Amino acid sequence: MIRTLLLTTLLASPALADEIWVTNEMDDTLSVIDVDTLSVKATYPVGERPRGITFSKDFKYLYVCASDSNAVQVIDPETGKVLHDLPSGDDPEQFVLAPDDRLLYIANENDAVTTVVDTQTRKVVAQIDVGVEPEGMGISPDGKVQVTTSETTNMAHWIDTQTHKIIANSLVDSRPRHAEFSPDGTELWVSSEIGGTVAVFDAATQLEKGKISFAIKGVRAEKIQPVGMLFSPDATKVFIALGPANHIAVVDAKTLEVERYILVGRRVWHMALSPDQTKLFTTNGVSGDVTVIDMASLEPVATIKVGRFPWGAAARPSP
Repeated sequence: MIRTLLLTTLLASPALADEIWVTNEMDDTLSVIDVDTLSVKATYPVGERPRGITFSKDFKYLYVCASDSNAVQVIDPETGKVLHDLPSGDDPEQFVLAPDDRLLYIANENDAVTTVVDTQTRKVVAQIDVGVEPEGMGISPDGKVQVTTSETTNMAHWIDTQTHKIIANSLVDSRPRHAEFSPDGTELWVSSEIGGTVAVFDAATQLEKGKISFAIKGVRAEKIQPVGMLFSPDATKVFIALGPANHIAVVDAKTLEVERYILVGRRVWHMALSPDQTKLFTTNGVSGDVTVIDMASLEPVATIKVGRFPWGAAARPSP
């Protein structure tokens, strides 16, 4: 009898699945997508205009930039409840978490600073003056260098994480929106939205080693606006969201050549890879949905409706 009851309980319990968490900046909500069913399993309220989103390395905490609430919110992903707010400075847009999970580097667009917050003490460690309208945030795999891009100054600012001082400034094309280190830490990729390019830098010298441009048949050049970027699991490809061009570019990470374009929803912002690395999820702001791309075929296989103006995305493996 006990064995029968136990079996019945296990069968009745919902199966745990990997998840993709999406910020909806116009609804002030988070959508939680079940990776197995490709459907929204939960929606949670958060602060005003949520954008940047990331998990702690152990996935026990979720960090969300509530831009218009001037706060970084710390959320329990088991319940979706906001545990507390971290001090963030005005208008936090994006952030990046140090590899050791301790320090959070936050771009404050209105103040032209990068704010460094200790996630354990919940106190501001430093504020670093950068260029006008900072947004893109990256950190080297070893945690020694953090990069902030400034949209109006058109620069990538290289910051020493030990001293909290700028060690170099690299000029890029107009309106840089995202910074991404290669998994081995040897390169930094910076997307310039209005410039329509992605610059690739040698991380050791901070010198530009290449630049990528894009051309899509039937799409006007001014519509091609690169923003979010993501390396493939084997680091041989880079996926680049092209904004109102409504496509993802697949770029060879070695040759810097565009291999193909994948049609997705309208105004694609950012991406997240499923924990099992078989699916790529894109946030499409204007169409209010997420496109699912099969990593084997590099073809779109599903569209999932979420909230209004989805912006950021982060993956969480099943508990």
